[in-house]
This record gives sequence, structure tokens and C-alpha cells, in this order.
Amino acid sequence: MRDLFHRLSLPVLLAATTLALAGCQTVATYHPQTAPGGTGYSDEQLTDNRYRVTFTGNSATPRDTVEDYLLLRSAEVALKAGYHYFLFDTRDTKAKTSYHSDFVGWPGWPGYGWYWHSWPYGPGMATADSYPVTRFNAYAEIVLLTDEQAKSEPRAIDADQVLQHIGPKAKEKAKP
Repeated sequence: MRDLFHRLSLPVLLAATTLALAGCQTVATYHPQTAPGGTGYSDEQLTDNRYRVTFTGNSATPRDTVEDYLLLRSAEVALKAGYHYFLFDTRDTKAKTSYHSDFVGWPGWPGYGWYWHSWPYGPGMATADSYPVTRFNAYAEIVLLTDEQAKSEPRAIDADQVLQHIGPKAKEKAKP
């Protein structure tokens, strides 16, 4: 029995440490995406006046923050390209939820087992808890507008105003 306890101690300790560190995660900061699937923004020019812009948050980043960062990056792209106005042609925010469990496998068979929500996995053993973790990813295709086009387009967004209103909030959220 003592041998069984020692074999289970390390996996349980590792799972508890992982859970504790995951709970300490902070909101994703506003920065370029450095790896596929990582946090941050990316953009790609599709035509002379059309870009695809994305922002991916982590599990601690609320949906409204991800959408604010998408709007901010869209404004920066427009200004960098020499335009003061843009509009969203398509835009969507997707939630990706995965489940994490502290269950590490059957005794003597680490890593093997089924992952359910809060179930006892052995006689006299603790309950394995699963919990949802959600990450948001915002996506848009933007169309850059000349000043003349913006006058007749009610959906036109002023990039300078976005930077004035959203930019300071993004910098504030980036502070530790």
C-alpha cells in the first residue's frame, strides 16, 4: 500500500502544481503573435485595401478584451497603410473550450483512463475533477476606406478615434 501511495504522489503533485500555475495566468497583453496558436495579434494583406486581422487571447483574457484588441489592431493596420477609416466586412469571435482534469490514470497505469467530470476513480481514492478552460479568438476582414468613401459609408470607423479610446485601455491592461 505504501508503494502505491508513493507511485500516486508524484502524478498528483504534478497535477496540483499545473492547476495552481494555470490559475495564476494573467490576461494576454497586446503584442504580435510569435507562434501559431499563441496569444497576440496577426494581420495579412489580402488586396490593396483589404486585410485579415486576428487576435488570440489566453484562458484569462475576457472576450471583450480580445475584441478590443482586434479593433485596435485594425485601426493600426489602417493608419500604417495610409488610411484613416476602415470597416469590418466580416468579423467573428470564437470561443474554444477544452476540459482539463486532475486525473492522471489508474494506479500503476499512469496516463491511461477516461476523463469525466468529478468522478471517483478508485476504491477509497479521491475524486478526479475536470474544469472548462475557454480561450477567445477574434477574426475580421477589414476594408480600408479613403476619406471620400468614408463620408458615404455609415459603417466607417475612424482609426484615429479608436487609437485614442482603445489604445490607453490596452496599455493599462498590459501593466503587471
